[in-house]
Amino acid sequence: MSDPIVSSAHLVSEKAAELSEYEFGLIIAGHAFSRWMQRCMGAAGHQELSPLEILVLHSCNHRDREKRLSDICFTLNVEDTHTVNYALKKLLKAELITRKKRGKEQFYKTSDQGTQLCSEYRKIREACLVDSFDAIGGFDPDEIKQLAKHLRALSGLYDQAARAATSL
Repeated sequence: MSDPIVSSAHLVSEKAAELSEYEFGLIIAGHAFSRWMQRCMGAAGHQELSPLEILVLHSCNHRDREKRLSDICFTLNVEDTHTVNYALKKLLKAELITRKKRGKEQFYKTSDQGTQLCSEYRKIREACLVDSFDAIGGFDPDEIKQLAKHLRALSGLYDQAARAATSL
């Protein structure tokens, strides 16, 4: 048996070495995904957006529905609301989203310019990423769905562990 591929060998547990491999995969996949989002958004016309700002923009565009700050944070699983609030302010300044106030609540949605940018991002995503899957023989859609399901389940375990660690 070969040694697991990990970022921190001192954290490898005899009970769950595969968890350390999973964590290393998350680290490199997370950075690759962030880099991809920024390069794709740059190609679509906005070089200056951070990965979080790009995610917030897509969240505001999702299903063409208005979102509150709390909705966006909940969907993206972001605990630090001030980082999302800052992203919203930057997107407002760039005129990529609009804001409506109802009572004490602020609601956000993509502007026409933001919707167009998301459409351009999608075109580039199709050409550069989705078409690449076909070039390597594709992936079984059911496998990808299963992987996504496992990632969501494992994220729940990490959230529970984070709460437990906070109480120590």
